[in-house]
Amino acid sequence: MGFRELLNRAKMMDETAMIQIIELYNPLLYKYANMNSKFDSDLYEEFIYRLIVCVVKFPY
Repeated sequence: MGFRELLNRAKMMDETAMIQIIELYNPLLYKYANMNSKFDSDLYEEFIYRLIVCVVKFPY
């Protein structure tokens, strides 16, 4: 399955597809959730939330 199909399935609120997209971007989200060499779990959760919102609203 390609990224476009995965994105389309996630836009239709397919839970499995959304989890796969989150796992795809997880290293990047984890990297930027570190503030002053300390992991900020609230910031990480906010990144996950924003990713889900962006996927659903993406005009594809």
